[in-house]
Amino acid sequence: MKNSGNTKPLGDAGEDAARALYAQKGFSLVERNFRTRFGEVDIIVQKGDLLVFAEVKALPHGNSDVLAAELGPRKRRKIVETAKYFLKNNRQYSNKTIRFDVVVVGLPGFESVHLIEDAFLDN
Repeated sequence: MKNSGNTKPLGDAGEDAARALYAQKGFSLVERNFRTRFGEVDIIVQKGDLLVFAEVKALPHGNSDVLAAELGPRKRRKIVETAKYFLKNNRQYSNKTIRFDVVVVGLPGFESVHLIEDAFLDN
Protein backbone atom coordinates (compact mmCIF):
# COMPACT_ATOMS: atom_id res chain seq x y z
CA MET A 1 0.00 0.00 0.00
CA LYS A 2 2.37 2.67 -1.19
CA ASN A 3 1.31 6.27 -1.14
CA SER A 4 2.28 8.28 -4.19
CA GLY A 5 3.10 11.31 -2.00
CA ASN A 6 6.39 11.94 -0.26
CA THR A 7 6.37 9.72 2.84
CA LYS A 8 9.98 10.45 3.88
CA PRO A 9 9.10 13.15 6.46
CA LEU A 10 6.51 10.83 8.02
CA GLY A 11 8.98 7.94 8.04
CA ASP A 12 11.74 10.10 9.53
CA ALA A 13 9.39 11.30 12.29
CA GLY A 14 8.40 7.70 13.00
CA GLU A 15 12.04 6.65 13.25
CA ASP A 16 12.75 9.57 15.59
CA ALA A 17 9.86 8.47 17.83
CA ALA A 18 11.07 4.86 17.78
CA ARG A 19 14.62 5.88 18.61
CA ALA A 20 13.35 7.98 21.53
CA LEU A 21 11.34 5.00 22.82
CA TYR A 22 14.38 2.75 22.73
CA ALA A 23 16.48 5.45 24.43
CA GLN A 24 13.90 5.63 27.24
CA LYS A 25 14.29 1.88 27.64
CA GLY A 26 18.07 2.21 27.99
CA PHE A 27 19.09 1.18 24.46
CA SER A 28 21.85 2.93 22.55
CA LEU A 29 21.69 3.55 18.81
CA VAL A 30 24.06 1.43 16.73
CA GLU A 31 22.86 2.36 13.25
CA ARG A 32 19.95 4.07 11.52
CA ASN A 33 18.80 3.26 7.98
CA PHE A 34 21.33 0.50 7.43
CA ARG A 35 21.09 -0.37 3.72
CA THR A 36 22.42 -3.23 1.64
CA ARG A 37 21.51 -4.82 -1.68
CA PHE A 38 19.18 -7.09 0.35
CA GLY A 39 17.15 -4.28 1.89
CA GLU A 40 17.15 -1.88 4.82
CA VAL A 41 16.84 -1.99 8.58
CA ASP A 42 15.40 1.23 9.98
CA ILE A 43 17.03 1.13 13.41
CA ILE A 44 19.62 -1.06 15.10
CA VAL A 45 19.94 -0.61 18.86
CA GLN A 46 21.69 -2.44 21.66
CA LYS A 47 21.38 -2.84 25.39
CA GLY A 48 23.81 -5.13 27.18
CA ASP A 49 23.98 -8.42 25.28
CA LEU A 50 20.85 -7.68 23.23
CA LEU A 51 21.00 -6.35 19.66
CA VAL A 52 17.67 -5.31 18.14
CA PHE A 53 16.90 -4.86 14.46
CA ALA A 54 13.75 -2.71 14.31
CA GLU A 55 11.39 -2.02 11.44
CA VAL A 56 9.49 1.23 11.92
CA LYS A 57 6.06 1.71 10.38
CA ALA A 58 4.31 5.08 10.54
CA LEU A 59 0.70 4.32 9.66
CA PRO A 60 -1.55 7.19 10.79
CA HIS A 61 -4.30 6.15 8.36
CA GLY A 62 -3.81 2.40 8.56
CA ASN A 63 -5.20 -0.50 10.53
CA SER A 64 -3.97 -3.93 11.63
CA ASP A 65 -4.63 -5.38 8.17
CA VAL A 66 -2.46 -2.70 6.57
CA LEU A 67 0.26 -3.39 9.15
CA ALA A 68 0.14 -7.13 8.40
CA ALA A 69 0.35 -6.45 4.66
CA GLU A 70 3.31 -4.08 5.15
CA LEU A 71 5.18 -6.78 7.09
CA GLY A 72 4.63 -9.74 4.80
CA PRO A 73 7.05 -12.64 4.38
CA ARG A 74 9.07 -10.88 1.67
CA LYS A 75 9.65 -7.78 3.82
CA ARG A 76 10.59 -9.89 6.86
CA ARG A 77 13.02 -11.93 4.74
CA LYS A 78 14.68 -8.72 3.49
CA ILE A 79 15.12 -7.48 7.06
CA VAL A 80 16.63 -10.80 8.17
CA GLU A 81 19.02 -10.92 5.21
CA THR A 82 20.09 -7.34 5.89
CA ALA A 83 20.64 -8.17 9.57
CA LYS A 84 22.78 -11.18 8.60
CA TYR A 85 24.87 -8.95 6.34
CA PHE A 86 25.29 -6.44 9.17
CA LEU A 87 26.42 -9.15 11.59
CA LYS A 88 28.82 -10.66 9.05
CA ASN A 89 30.48 -7.28 8.57
CA ASN A 90 30.37 -6.16 12.21
CA ARG A 91 31.87 -9.09 14.08
CA GLN A 92 31.91 -7.19 17.40
CA TYR A 93 28.17 -8.02 17.64
CA SER A 94 28.51 -11.73 16.88
CA ASN A 95 27.97 -12.83 20.50
CA LYS A 96 24.84 -10.73 21.01
CA THR A 97 21.33 -12.07 21.40
CA ILE A 98 19.38 -10.94 18.33
CA ARG A 99 15.78 -9.75 18.30
CA PHE A 100 13.57 -8.43 15.50
CA ASP A 101 11.09 -5.76 16.59
CA VAL A 102 8.47 -3.66 14.87
CA VAL A 103 7.66 -0.17 16.08
CA VAL A 104 4.32 1.14 14.89
CA VAL A 105 3.80 4.89 15.04
CA GLY A 106 0.43 6.61 14.81
CA LEU A 107 -1.70 3.53 14.07
CA PRO A 108 -5.28 4.25 15.16
CA GLY A 109 -6.33 2.08 18.10
CA PHE A 110 -2.75 1.61 19.39
CA GLU A 111 -0.45 3.67 21.59
CA SER A 112 1.11 6.53 19.63
CA VAL A 113 4.41 4.60 19.60
CA HIS A 114 3.68 0.89 19.90
CA LEU A 115 6.55 -1.57 20.31
CA ILE A 116 6.11 -5.17 19.19
CA GLU A 117 9.06 -7.09 20.61
CA ASP A 118 10.09 -10.32 18.88
CA ALA A 119 7.69 -9.46 16.04
CA PHE A 120 9.17 -12.23 13.89
CA LEU A 121 12.01 -14.73 13.86
CA ASP A 122 14.76 -15.65 11.46
CA ASN A 123 13.25 -18.78 9.95
